[in-house]
Amino acid sequence: MLKRNVIANYLGQGWTAVMGLAFVPIYIQYLGIEAWGLVGFMSMLQAWFTLLDMGLTPTLSREMARFQAGEHSAQSIRDLLRSLEIIYGGVAVAVVAIVWFVAPWAALHWLSASQLSATSVAQAIGMMGLVLATRMTEQVYRGAIQGLQRQVWLNGVQSILATLRWAGVLGVLTWVSPSIEAFFLWQGLISLLSVAILASQTYRWLPNGVRTARFDLAAIVRIRRFAAGMAATTLLALLLTQVDKLLLSKLISLEDFGYYTLAASVAGALGFLVAPIATAVLPHLTELVAKSEEKLIIDNYHRASQWLAVILIPAALIIAAFAEPLLYVWTGNSTLAQQVAPLLALLALGTLCNGFMHIPYMTQLAYGWTGFAVCVNIVAVGIIIPSILWAVPRFGTIGAAWIWFALNAGYVLVGIHFMHRKLLPDEKWHWYWEAVFKPLITGTLTVLVFRQWFVLPEKRILIAATLAGMGLVVMGAVLLVVPASRKILQHQFKSLRGYALND
Repeated sequence: MLKRNVIANYLGQGWTAVMGLAFVPIYIQYLGIEAWGLVGFMSMLQAWFTLLDMGLTPTLSREMARFQAGEHSAQSIRDLLRSLEIIYGGVAVAVVAIVWFVAPWAALHWLSASQLSATSVAQAIGMMGLVLATRMTEQVYRGAIQGLQRQVWLNGVQSILATLRWAGVLGVLTWVSPSIEAFFLWQGLISLLSVAILASQTYRWLPNGVRTARFDLAAIVRIRRFAAGMAATTLLALLLTQVDKLLLSKLISLEDFGYYTLAASVAGALGFLVAPIATAVLPHLTELVAKSEEKLIIDNYHRASQWLAVILIPAALIIAAFAEPLLYVWTGNSTLAQQVAPLLALLALGTLCNGFMHIPYMTQLAYGWTGFAVCVNIVAVGIIIPSILWAVPRFGTIGAAWIWFALNAGYVLVGIHFMHRKLLPDEKWHWYWEAVFKPLITGTLTVLVFRQWFVLPEKRILIAATLAGMGLVVMGAVLLVVPASRKILQHQFKSLRGYALND
């Protein structure tokens, strides 16, 4: 089931990433770079509003996995789901009201727009409330389905919805209104459709209880400790991953914020390479922890970390080393590519380091240990906020990008050391060498050879094909040095050789 879920996650989330990125140059052509800055502002608000989740969605996913392991009855899990639905209903109404209320103030006093009118910006921010509320509600059912390990179905549906969300809005911009308000309205309508589909399917998979599901305060109380730890971790993680965007939206112009958003969007696409493995691993590890299968936990921990390195390292290094030609291929705008490339290179390397931390973090959640992430993030928050306030006025957006990279590199070099002192204490150096250093050194050397000795062609289609070929070569080199993939390659080679000899 784990293998099938990982493959489904890559196909589904990969398609979602393609849909989310493929049309960005066209959106910018229709709306302008300032309007795209508003899209980035909404993405930042969406991240901050996950604080209102209070850690309940990842907790629900964990409890659904525990239900699969026999730790819940059908009635108790239905009551828990209904309780969270009621809480989220109230939160969604509050989000719409809050965003609509503060929209005029934000348009006049927070964002610095020169091409868009304050009225247009305020209306767009007001419409963000609908999008934010519905996307938050989506997460409840998405978390439940992930915990039930029904990820093949989930990814199929999400691929269809992503196509409607990102390709469908082109029709709205072309034939209805080429405005940022129309863009946000379409996003909200698709999220409403998504909530309806995911909710109905979640209940269809849960067995019937002895009575109708209802709000159960005791069910919320039982999960309060884990949820509180997740809420604290989420708050601190948001401070680390979104505080740069929050401060930048105030410290720089909306146009420059649009450039930073563009770089962050491309670097953030690397998260789609991380999430499929992490999403599949968490419920699986949670089930193994509930069954006390220590040997299987260690085996899955290393295999997942190593496969993540195989997928993530080649893509991140190619993006960082060839940021400008990659952006030119994507946008067709050489000036835009030159402006965004330095930001993208640093953000991609920072996202690579951040990606290394996901499997260790999923392991912590599987054991129910949220305190460590809270402590580490408190220290990091104390560093990042004053660093950004000092660097951005002096160096601009590139200063924020350097801070993002340095912070995540510190996570890998320091955080993992202390994590392994409590969990899997004998596995630290195995993890560092096989899942980080060896594949990273191999990939970096391969990319440097390409960077030093290979001249890219001039045509965009040929540049794209060349970069794709380089990525495959780098991945091949990493595959050969990572134990999890090397064993599979050796097995396949022996099978082919045996087949050839018998033939």
